[in-house]
Amino acid sequence: MSTTGTVRVGAADEAAERRREQRGWYFYDWACSVYSTSVLTVFLGPYLTSVAESAADADGYVHPLGIPVRAGSFFAYSVSLSVIVAVVVMPLVGSAADRTGRKKPLLAAAAYTGAAATTGMFFLDGDRYLLGGALLIVANAAQSVGMMLYNSYLPQIAPSEERDAVSSRGWAFGYAAGSLVLVANLVLYSAHDSFGLSETAAVRICLASAGLWWGAFTLVPLRRLRDRRSTASPATAPGLRQLVATVRDMRRHPLTLAFLLAYLVYNDGIQTVISQASVYGSEELRLGQSTLIGAVLLVQVLAVAGALAMGRLARTHGAKRTILGSLVAWTVTLAAGYFLPAGAPVWFFVLASGIGLVLGGSQALSRSLFSHLVPPGKEAEYFSAYEMSDRGMSWLGPLLFGVTYQLTGSYRSAIISLVAFFVIGFALLARVPVRRAIEAAGNPVPEKI
Repeated sequence: MSTTGTVRVGAADEAAERRREQRGWYFYDWACSVYSTSVLTVFLGPYLTSVAESAADADGYVHPLGIPVRAGSFFAYSVSLSVIVAVVVMPLVGSAADRTGRKKPLLAAAAYTGAAATTGMFFLDGDRYLLGGALLIVANAAQSVGMMLYNSYLPQIAPSEERDAVSSRGWAFGYAAGSLVLVANLVLYSAHDSFGLSETAAVRICLASAGLWWGAFTLVPLRRLRDRRSTASPATAPGLRQLVATVRDMRRHPLTLAFLLAYLVYNDGIQTVISQASVYGSEELRLGQSTLIGAVLLVQVLAVAGALAMGRLARTHGAKRTILGSLVAWTVTLAAGYFLPAGAPVWFFVLASGIGLVLGGSQALSRSLFSHLVPPGKEAEYFSAYEMSDRGMSWLGPLLFGVTYQLTGSYRSAIISLVAFFVIGFALLARVPVRRAIEAAGNPVPEKI
């Protein structure tokens, strides 16, 4: 065989191995997105709120650790507290992953910790709101760590020209899984009497099944993804000092930090809408659980198409412009949500359609764009900062939502307060010179970005 033929065969084998690894990578989104959909977005918010309300005093307050908290704000505060845990843990795990090159054992530990906590939600009943808050904090923090490690594989398994498409397919896999499981959840919840179950038992089974799904399908990426030899310098500052070292290193790339700041702002808004939409629908709009499940199912189905469609738009218009367009759509959709009439499911479905069409694409393209801005050998460490605001892990949005409700007693005021995240995020992202940022990070610049 000629040398040219040998090179071609080697390139073909390398491409086939890369595609196999990419398919395995997609399956982690398939595994853990059910938690985001069924647990965080649909069931846990309203259910944990009802559990907290059953434990509340005559004034509607619960008292975790002696602190007075309005029962309606307990879920939002728990989401915020989970980020405090994640902010401490993620940079430590990220630096360890980059230093050793052994991401898979760390991904397995995070995934199965989160899956176990989610499965344990089966025991959340009565007035055990503290148990629910603790399991939520553990599951959310574990998912954040797992997603950070998962995202950090993207620059390693996809060359620059493939990343928008690969990232979009990953999100599409996740939303497809969410749709499939939500159909089963809707059947179980709606017909719980036929299965001999109470309504609360059906909810607890739906919560626990998400943990079992997460754990089972995590086996696929653990088999197909491979660890790579580390190119990072050995860390000299273990423990919490590594967090300081990470921040100092990121200061050497101010344009990457500028994009990250914009992302953290607008994604705080996205994730707060995801985590609090069911509470808004049930408490403010007085919609039933079946309606909420149906609306979230609609979001999942449309998000698959939206993620793939926005991935195609990025090929012709660039990822940055496409993301900016999605932020305009988010602002308009959220503002419209303030005016939704109570007890009108049709308008809630219209709102869900608008969210679904921009949800997956704005997240997928943000991930692929950030991957171009990460210096080689620092993937997990930098994605730990990126993940601080991803997948319901944001802290400022839920905190603002909870505080606004606590001060006003109105979920409409709480939901409209989130518009600021999209407006400020748009302004910050528009100012980032992404081509110069990619060059400064030491990466090749794609033709369309």
